Amino acid sequence: MSSLISADELSHETELVWLEDIDQLDYVRQSLDRLPTRSARPAYHRDGRMIGYAILAKSAKASHASGTFRRRVFWLLPHDRDSKPEGLYAKSAPAEGVDPRTLEPRVKGYKTERSEGGPPSRAMQELGIQLPL
Repeated sequence: MSSLISADELSHETELVWLEDIDQLDYVRQSLDRLPTRSARPAYHRDGRMIGYAILAKSAKASHASGTFRRRVFWLLPHDRDSKPEGLYAKSAPAEGVDPRTLEPRVKGYKTERSEGGPPSRAMQELGIQLPL
């Protein structure tokens, strides 16, 4: 889950690679996966599709036990809002879901009104304000 990702686990990120236009997505799911490389596009073994992934600096150390690197992967499932707007997540987001516009290397991102499925209030729209949740 996104809330379980700590800042030190992201400290070696140098870049986020997006495979789709994130401006069209209200949220993406993020997880820390154990991967064999620092930068290559990871294999994807979940339902749904991979939206993006993190690249790590050369200084990132592999796990002594497994020889793998913990890297973020961003993904969506077939029942997520982008595919089923009136479905399970029409007015909410999964626990690991965050607004992709709040993501940067070394920044875990957060939920927003948009990612949670609710439009901002009229006053907030008029002022151009979007608050994080």
